[in-house]
Amino acid sequence: MPPRVFRDIAEVEAAVGEDLGTTGWVEVSQPTVDAFAEITGDHQWIHVDVERAARSAFGGTIAHGHLTLAMLPAFAAQLYALETGSARLNYGLGEVRFPAPVPVGSKVRGTPRIREVRQVPAGSQVVVRWTVEADGVERPVCVAESITLVIP
Repeated sequence: MPPRVFRDIAEVEAAVGEDLGTTGWVEVSQPTVDAFAEITGDHQWIHVDVERAARSAFGGTIAHGHLTLAMLPAFAAQLYALETGSARLNYGLGEVRFPAPVPVGSKVRGTPRIREVRQVPAGSQVVVRWTVEADGVERPVCVAESITLVIP
């Protein structure tokens, strides 16, 4: 199914409170985790040392929480597009939590819900609350609010 396209801010406001669907599953592989560690400089052993992590309480390596967070734009592209205003900028994040770890090799998917649209001097801030789950993990692995600034 193609992504839902919002062509004006009124359409976004009308969708406040709606779940926008659920993405497909994406595998979080060790090469992906290693590449993220290389880019960010975060080489903590629980993410990159497969042998040591196997002896840990996790039983193997786990993905960086920020890697899960960094997947949100790709998840969003699967489900919706904001095609309104002259520009759309990543304004930032609201609350971000990582309630459970993502075991490397597991699959994750995300569900967004439009939480609110705020009018600000520069335009509109669209707040989307994301819940990311991992296959076989009881609790969410990421709950976050992404904020997009839509400039008229």
